Amino acid sequence: MHNLDTTTDGHPDAAEHPDEARHDDPGRRELMALHAERAELEQRLARAGQERLYLAEPGAVASAQAEEAALLAELDRIMTRIRAAEYRSQPGARTW
Repeated sequence: MHNLDTTTDGHPDAAEHPDEARHDDPGRRELMALHAERAELEQRLARAGQERLYLAEPGAVASAQAEEAALLAELDRIMTRIRAAEYRSQPGARTW
């Protein structure tokens, strides 16, 4: 087997089917799932922001504002996990 017949993870068949190898990579699946979660949170955050700006009832505005704050904290947590997953995917990345 030649080194050109393997991918960086060493799977010999991955060179023949590069898209399949990329989708089977657990790190890539984790990163894609995190990005999907991020996108969903961003949509919810946009809706909460719109509700905070445009609802007329003070209680509903306060509720939207509280939801917006909670979603921002969750988005920060997801972004931290994404950065960690991206770092782990780099060759030679340290593990703690």
